[in-house]
Amino acid sequence: MNGFSAPGLAGARFGGLIVLAGSAALLGGALAFQYVGGLAPCELCIWQRWAHGAALAGALIALVAPGRLASLGLAFAVAGLLAGVGIAVFHAGVEQQWWQGLASCGGGGTSAGSAEDLLQAIEAAPIVRCDDIAWTFLGLSMAVWNALISAGIAALAVVAARRR
Repeated sequence: MNGFSAPGLAGARFGGLIVLAGSAALLGGALAFQYVGGLAPCELCIWQRWAHGAALAGALIALVAPGRLASLGLAFAVAGLLAGVGIAVFHAGVEQQWWQGLASCGGGGTSAGSAEDLLQAIEAAPIVRCDDIAWTFLGLSMAVWNALISAGIAALAVVAARRR
């Protein structure tokens, strides 16, 4: 036995529950910062949210799918979290100006109907730069906290799934 066998159904479901709770909390927190706190996300922030969306989809599969599909769902969820960790680390490096960010780092798209509506939406939209740190706690930006917590959730889910 090599010690790296896939988790059983109960383990995959428990790991999926951990990812579901953790990613939902992080994504909910990001949305609260945006809609309650007024901090508009940059493009890299949005990418991190997509990674949590993938983790949530995998977690749901782990919770409801039969047999080995549950283990695959958990693997997908953990992969989503780890992709988010990579994006968050890249974002943190951009914030610290260790490397250059994306040329397209802005505030997002619009659903304006006419050219005039589009122009007004562009002029009214906040410009959010990926290298501006909008919020910190204990000297760490949201991107750093997202990387640390997401890595912790992924590790906890894998360990918990293996122990079940």
